Amino acid sequence: MTMDAWATLIALVLLFGLEGLWPFYRDRAQRFRHGWRNLQLALVSGVVAAASAPLLFAASELAAERGWGLLHQLGLGPLAALLVAFVLFDLWMYLWHRANHRILFLWRFHRVHHTDPEMDCTTALRFHPIEMLLSGGANVVVIVALGMAVPALIVYKTVMVVAILFHHSNLAIPESIDRRLRAVVVSPAVHRVHHSEVRSETDSNYGTVFSFWDRLFGSLRLRDDVRAIRFGIGRYRAPDWQRLAPLLALPFRREVAP
Repeated sequence: MTMDAWATLIALVLLFGLEGLWPFYRDRAQRFRHGWRNLQLALVSGVVAAASAPLLFAASELAAERGWGLLHQLGLGPLAALLVAFVLFDLWMYLWHRANHRILFLWRFHRVHHTDPEMDCTTALRFHPIEMLLSGGANVVVIVALGMAVPALIVYKTVMVVAILFHHSNLAIPESIDRRLRAVVVSPAVHRVHHSEVRSETDSNYGTVFSFWDRLFGSLRLRDDVRAIRFGIGRYRAPDWQRLAPLLALPFRREVAP
């Protein structure tokens, strides 16, 4: 298993256990059934992601061999290049996430992630396989454009997966701690707003690791009454829609607006 795969497994098991002990929303009577349904989709999408992963590393190695990309032109040392690559790739992830909400074709697939009516750490892995394929293809281009080295790619993927599992989690975190966290990184309170069924809230808080992109681009939105948030997109809440086959078919339904 790769480093990011181990990080996913360890963080998922740890956070799911902690959610059971200290849940933020306490009305989750069927959390194991809910988690299993999300993981079924994650397994399908994971196969696609694993199949496309060699392309990401091949793109990085090709850029290194040819001297392509911004970071090769800057001539930075290994540590500085890793840090710059990490920050710039996180900026790309912010822009890609925002595009998934703004471009109707991309939203067809990304909305599968948003139809979860009970967000928890397993929601972090609930992505349609075609979204994973599209994301992987776009990432190849960005990796070459940046000249992102393989170590930087591995570090970012590992940190990213822990970050998204954390900020999707149903873990109860004191407001004082969450407030300090969201000054730099995306916290659970910030991302819960993003999963609101209210359109203006769904279209906010696009950050993956760092929260300052939302501040910089004016897309940060906070709520004092986070417990009152209703998750989803306003439809497809019924249990029948949460099964694997309907989730895979959902992007091909005609009505797609959030």
